[in-house]
Amino acid sequence: MGKVRTRKETGRLYLDFMCQGVRCREQTALPDTTANRKRVEALLQKIEAKILLGNFDYADQFPDSGNLKKLRLGGAGAVEETVGNQTPLFADFADQWLAESKVQWRNSHTRNVESILSSSLKPSFMGKCVGEITKADILAARTKMAKRKGRGASGLMAPKTINSHLTILRMILTEAAERFEFDNPYRNIKPLKQQKVHIEPFSLAEVERICKYVREDYRIYYLLRFYTGLRTGEIDGLKWEHVDFARQEILVRETLINGETEYTKTDGSQREVPMFGPVYNALKTQYEATGKLSKFVFCNNEAKPLDHNNVTKRVWYPLLEALKLTKRRPYQTRHTAATLLLASGENPEWVARVLGHSSTEMLFKVYSRYIPNVTRMDGSAFERLLQGRATTNGEMNHEAE
Repeated sequence: MGKVRTRKETGRLYLDFMCQGVRCREQTALPDTTANRKRVEALLQKIEAKILLGNFDYADQFPDSGNLKKLRLGGAGAVEETVGNQTPLFADFADQWLAESKVQWRNSHTRNVESILSSSLKPSFMGKCVGEITKADILAARTKMAKRKGRGASGLMAPKTINSHLTILRMILTEAAERFEFDNPYRNIKPLKQQKVHIEPFSLAEVERICKYVREDYRIYYLLRFYTGLRTGEIDGLKWEHVDFARQEILVRETLINGETEYTKTDGSQREVPMFGPVYNALKTQYEATGKLSKFVFCNNEAKPLDHNNVTKRVWYPLLEALKLTKRRPYQTRHTAATLLLASGENPEWVARVLGHSSTEMLFKVYSRYIPNVTRMDGSAFERLLQGRATTNGEMNHEAE
């Protein structure tokens, strides 16, 4: 039984029916009104009646239809090709999906999705209609991604990056399948397994060495990174209006991305970080240097925020090399803060809030081996229990004698 449907994109009616075992869709130029719908439904009834009697001439009714060629093929393959060719090109629909979706995203996420579309997904499905893409096409695209140069340990795209690209593809195909009513090919495709991330935090002695020998104009910058655990974008985008000297707190409200400040990574990232140890006095000193020069706590000579890539190359890596310390990314300062806080005996739930995590799950998953006495994952608690029971039983036996 065929149906008269409405194309969401145009609001115009189309016929959806079966002919020779093939699902066919034919567009009309009529908008969806009550009168037009009755006209198209009447046409559909005539067409289905002729099909039932075996005297329907498809070419006579729809002389310019793309379905004519597909009907000669017959079978399930014809159904798939017919539906697929009536959908827009993947690149066009991806642009439409992006335009409709970005209103709910941060600017940085929008830029990331735009990059994934232009550099990866559009080239992979160039010239294909969105309804023609098959599971085999998706797996072939994934294989091609895995051979591209990237920042993975092997010098190629990391599984995490590939998964993020495929997540965008899955969202686009899911939306297209719902709109154009075809079977979503993105089914039963599991994400690639990711290797466990091994962190390399600095010891407290190494932290003190770094803060002692770093360039004077960056000493306070790195001191704050080590003792607060702020993310790179959070400390680079930190403004004086978010430094509360009265309460001795740093208010994390924004992050710096591509030179512009915007809302933090997640809602959970909005937090207050205490000014630990030397941080309070260090910020007082920094205020004397940049408090009247810029709205940013750390800035360049033009009062603009620091360029973290430039700082990493000019200051961070040369410093580690000079101190003969293992080369590590600046993000290890955040891991260092986490391990130092936990190793000192601070409550993990409190540490999670300070770092901007929604739960303690990541803390125990990532940092447990650095803090065995805090996590009680070294067997010491069980050992003490057994020793206590042995002592108690010994005393009871002694009393019985």
